[in-house]
Amino acid sequence: MKQLPLGKTGLMVSELCLGTMTWGSQNTESEGHDQIALALDHDVTFWDTAEMYPTNPIKAETIGGTEKVIGNWFARNGGRDKVVLATKITGAGNDYVRDGAPVTGASLRTAVEESLVRLQTDYIDLYQIHWPNRGSYHFRRIWGFKPKTDKQTVVDHMEDVLQSAQKLVEEGKIRAIGLSNESVWGAANWLRIADQAGLPRMATVQNEYSLLCRQFDSDWAELAAMEDMPLLAFSPLAAGLLTGKYAGGVIPDGTRRVNTPDLGGRISPYVFEAVAAYMGIAARHGLDASQMALAFCLTRPFPIVPIIGATSLAQLRSNIDAAGLELSPEVMAEIDQAHRAYPAPY
Repeated sequence: MKQLPLGKTGLMVSELCLGTMTWGSQNTESEGHDQIALALDHDVTFWDTAEMYPTNPIKAETIGGTEKVIGNWFARNGGRDKVVLATKITGAGNDYVRDGAPVTGASLRTAVEESLVRLQTDYIDLYQIHWPNRGSYHFRRIWGFKPKTDKQTVVDHMEDVLQSAQKLVEEGKIRAIGLSNESVWGAANWLRIADQAGLPRMATVQNEYSLLCRQFDSDWAELAAMEDMPLLAFSPLAAGLLTGKYAGGVIPDGTRRVNTPDLGGRISPYVFEAVAAYMGIAARHGLDASQMALAFCLTRPFPIVPIIGATSLAQLRSNIDAAGLELSPEVMAEIDQAHRAYPAPY
């Protein structure tokens, strides 16, 4: 497994990141620990979690559960220094966390300190803001997205959060700070304010990216490349759609779509035509469809680390093997043709 610099943080991370959001709901703690062991055996040393995990569904009684699973691993097995650990503060609107309050400098500190306890560690390598307070266009919300325009309120909020982050960095509680579900305008202003005030720069952004969701390919791609702000690509298999397991409307037991069969009612009516196109490319070239989808992410002309999640060891092994897969020019040409035919199916 290749190790890559994580933007300007000074951290080195594996080229794939281990996603953890099923640990504590779809996966037991023991199963989560088995996934950790397998990941470490393959040098996947970059892990991502969040205070709100596990998800699908989110429940009041499980909030923080995934961080506890990871913390129990460290307590029993050690090795914290061998892992680059990322977690997140929940944004506004999640009633199960701080009654849905927005992110502030004060809540950033509270959330960091609570995560440190659950994770049984003294520091977090990358601490991310799960959603911007002002809302976002992610998770299929782009169709009705209405930007808010109270700029001074947003700027004041950013300064408050970055000042709190600076103190947390000075105290050794976090090493870097990042974004998630953010826009280009938002990221550019986080960077501008940090540079002007000598505060920590947002180092990464965790947005959705897959063969079916390529919003990042335009303005975001340029910002990421120019500012060396890596994309931590979540849902690179499009919530499992690109595995082919949902073909024909089938919803297998134990999958995330048991709880959200229509993925929130926000998927395109022709998404399965796009999936079939990509499955056909994989079949014609003798490729595993999931591995092809992950390997495609690694070809992008901007810094990117796909986040791989799994509910079984077999799935995780297959996903990890995508790191060694090189896609031929013929495969890439067919992917380009499919993207032009289905530019925004999901």
